[in-house]
Amino acid sequence: MSRIGKSPVPLASGIDVKVDGQDVTVKGPKGTLERTFHERVAVVVEDGEARVERNDEERQTRALHGLSRALLANMVEGVSEGFRKELSIVGVGYRASLKGKNLELLVGYSHPVEIAAPDGITFEVPEQTRIVVSGIDKELVGQVAANIRKVRPPEPYKGKGIRYVDEYVRRKAGKAGVAR
Repeated sequence: MSRIGKSPVPLASGIDVKVDGQDVTVKGPKGTLERTFHERVAVVVEDGEARVERNDEERQTRALHGLSRALLANMVEGVSEGFRKELSIVGVGYRASLKGKNLELLVGYSHPVEIAAPDGITFEVPEQTRIVVSGIDKELVGQVAANIRKVRPPEPYKGKGIRYVDEYVRRKAGKAGVAR
C-alpha cells in the first residue's frame, strides 16, 4: 500500500470538500479549486478528513494512489493557506517592477519583458531584485515562477540572471589565462 496514499488529509474548519463522482471541489477561505481525479481512485470524505482509496491493486492504480492523495492535500493547503515562490534577480541594472497586475522585467535585453498574471496568481515586488509569486494552485504558482526564471536563467560564470531564492548556482572558473 502506498505510504502517502493511505494517510488521510485532515480538513480544518472552514474547508468544504464536495465529491461528485470523479470531480472534487475544495472550498476554503482563500478560494475554490476543482480537479477531476482518475477513475481508478475514489475520494471519500468522512469524520473531518478526506481519504483516497484505490479500486484495484494494479501497478498504475498503485502509482495513482499516492499522486491523487498529494494532489488533494495540495488543494486543501492551497485554499486554506496558499502557496508562494520567491525569485531573486542578480545582475547590474537588472530589476523588476509591477505594471498594474503584470510584471515588468529589465534583465539585459534591449526591451523590457512583460509577464501577464494569469487568473489566480498575484505578483509582489518587495524590492527591485525580488519577486514573489503567490496563489492557491500549487501547480500554477510553480509554472508561473518557472516561466519567469526562463526569461533569464542564471549563468554559471558571473551568476547573473533570475533564480529561486533557495537555488544554488554552481559557478565555473572561466578562462585560465594565456601562458607567455
